[in-house]
Amino acid sequence: QVQLVESGGASVQPGGSLRLSCVDSQGTGTRYSMGWVRQAPGNTGHEGIATLDWYGAIKYADSVKGRFTISRDNAKNTLYLQMDNLKPEDTAMYYCAADLVRRVVTISSIATAREVVRGQGTQVTVSS
Repeated sequence: QVQLVESGGASVQPGGSLRLSCVDSQGTGTRYSMGWVRQAPGNTGHEGIATLDWYGAIKYADSVKGRFTISRDNAKNTLYLQMDNLKPEDTAMYYCAADLVRRVVTISSIATAREVVRGQGTQVTVSS
């Protein structure tokens, strides 16, 4: 069973940067397509923002394209999200996600599919 633990969230000013990390404590996450999703304050749903699938293909939501970078270190069982030029609208709880079934994922499926496992989340707040 995949067990994901996120870290790296913090409060930053607009224009700042953060790097989120996600460790798979069971060491099995690298077998799956992975991604990051977020939930903004007051929203009930999750927004998919970046995916790195089983084949290594990367996709980004338009809202973060050019500012966020997803990467993975298989040796460390760790998924990263480098976030640059942060904006107030990036304020949200960020979750690491693993799709237990699909080798090819989309920005939508990583946020909504039933077979996706998420961690407990890490809070990112962007405010001046």
